[in-house]
Amino acid sequence: MSKLVCEKRINTLRFLSADAVQKANSGHPGLPLGAAPMSAVLWGNVMKHNPKNPKWQNRDRFILSAGHGSSLLYSLLHVFGYNVSIEDLKNFRQMDSKTPGHPEYGHTDGVEITTGPLGQGIANAVGFAWAESHLAAKFNKPDAKIVDHYTYVLCGDGCLQEGVSAEAVSLAGTLRFGKLILLYDSNDITIEGSTGISFTEDVGKRFEAYGWDVQKVTDGNDRAAILNALENAKKTDKPSLIEVKTIIGYGSPKQGTAAVHGSPLGAEGVADAKKKLNWPHEETFYVPEDVKAAMAEWLKTAQSWEDDWNALVEKYKSAYPDAWKEWEIWHSTKLPVDLDNWDEFWQYEGNIATRASSEIVLNKLSKVVPNLFGGSADLAPSTLTIMKDRKSYTKETPCGSNLHFGIREHAMTAIANAFAAYGGLRPYVAGFFVFSDYMKPAMRLSALMKLPVIYIMTHDSIGVGEDGPTHQPIEQLASLRSIPGFTVFRPCDTKETAVAWAYALNKTDGPTALILTRQNLPLLPETGKGAYKGAYVLKDSVNPATGKPDILLMASGSEVELIYNAQPILQEAGIHARVISVPSLEVFETLSDAEKEEVMPKSVRARLAVEAASSFGWHKYTGLDGDVIGIDTFGASAPAPSLFKLFGLTVDAVVERVKNMQS
Repeated sequence: MSKLVCEKRINTLRFLSADAVQKANSGHPGLPLGAAPMSAVLWGNVMKHNPKNPKWQNRDRFILSAGHGSSLLYSLLHVFGYNVSIEDLKNFRQMDSKTPGHPEYGHTDGVEITTGPLGQGIANAVGFAWAESHLAAKFNKPDAKIVDHYTYVLCGDGCLQEGVSAEAVSLAGTLRFGKLILLYDSNDITIEGSTGISFTEDVGKRFEAYGWDVQKVTDGNDRAAILNALENAKKTDKPSLIEVKTIIGYGSPKQGTAAVHGSPLGAEGVADAKKKLNWPHEETFYVPEDVKAAMAEWLKTAQSWEDDWNALVEKYKSAYPDAWKEWEIWHSTKLPVDLDNWDEFWQYEGNIATRASSEIVLNKLSKVVPNLFGGSADLAPSTLTIMKDRKSYTKETPCGSNLHFGIREHAMTAIANAFAAYGGLRPYVAGFFVFSDYMKPAMRLSALMKLPVIYIMTHDSIGVGEDGPTHQPIEQLASLRSIPGFTVFRPCDTKETAVAWAYALNKTDGPTALILTRQNLPLLPETGKGAYKGAYVLKDSVNPATGKPDILLMASGSEVELIYNAQPILQEAGIHARVISVPSLEVFETLSDAEKEEVMPKSVRARLAVEAASSFGWHKYTGLDGDVIGIDTFGASAPAPSLFKLFGLTVDAVVERVKNMQS
């Protein structure tokens, strides 16, 4: 491609982006105008990708961490031949368009992941690089590297100020992900003005301390320097930072100022920018014919990359049929085992904490689900989330599937989202439930993207005991339950824990959190696959005079034991109670009205819910005539039995509350 056409391609990207923002009268033109040259060089001269098959498994991945610059990504997708039309660009930020304000996974071809708030995209990129490293170690052969690609991420000053990026790049340096390359659009401007008011560190030295290779390009319009830096980055075994000094809003009257970050240029501003950058086309959304022709030729090369890979795969299938069979198992949406009909999966005994229940279930699964891939934020000995038949992942043992994230909850969760989006892996992550507050931004994006990440959250209540209110979850259950598309399971024993794992692996296309105890719980004879309904009857008692229970008792987790043991005492007092285990309100809500009625008949208005957490959300099920025993204050530091008594979470307290309700 000639230098003239290369320059035209860059300006095409700039002004498609600016025109899209201007037509929408909304968006961020600053980043696209400044970062178009590095993006054009990366996409056209370095990255291996095939727009005709955006899901080609061995493609290089590109993640836009600075997601507000989405008009640039959509312009790249259009110019390079993805399924994003000029009409799609004209509908930027409009209802039902392929080009929403921030890129969305599963919505627009070529968008690898929903990065959302600044910084998470860097952690996502670490996840993609990690997944590539693991699958390469597992499946590559000396003569057939079927997993062999790079992960590129474009970020800005704001991304590097967010703590999640520091967590992620520290871990990437430790694990030495040499196929991770970060392009830093360094323009010294954020919304409030110059970064000098809050961000004066030497970013390069920080990354060197993290163990990254660092380069700097002093002119963001120098295509040759950018290309040279990218080629150098591919020669090191360290992750790479390329700091590219740019001018935000380059070419526009507002260039170099915060005013160009998040506001349209205005019709005159766009015209002035086109004049300054020698763009003689008054027509909006214009792509020159020579750019179209050059990209058509480039598409042939892009197709050849995939064709060559497909030929390599055919040789791989012949030479390594067993490995290929396992590859297909790893990349199938179906489990290699029918859990519902696997007798051993449902056989348990003993009274144990549900975190220990989860450990038993996980280690059964690790023997039959080979692509389980997960770990904890430095809490595996407490969350009990180690697969005992697997190695740990380290830079020396990339085939390991027990992961050690360090004390980095937010990055861990964003990385897990990338594992799920990458394909071939079934990720889980773990931590103390109270620390879900550190994980929430990325958990929310798990749900938004419908990614089946499994969250193992232990130490679920005041049962944490002496660690005190800072470590005792109160409002966290309500918080996770409020996320659309997010399933929460709080099992009462090992059998319900097995249901939760099976549901998370096999019966949902979104994220699932397993909320687990530190304290021991009894294995109840009536529990089991009924938990698949989200709520089900464990024990029942019908008043002969009315033909129905006098009251419905409902609880989740450790409090099921309370209502279970209260029922016979109430029976002796002449009160007929139905005992309902409610491990998942979200799953219960998927049932038909008739199925819900079988469990919680509307004719029984006396209802009591019991849960060692905020009462928020339970009143929907207890109604005007019902009540909730919950905790609507913070906890306290004391042994767990003392705390349960203090907060009225005992069998005697349940019995007393029911008697008062029935009097």
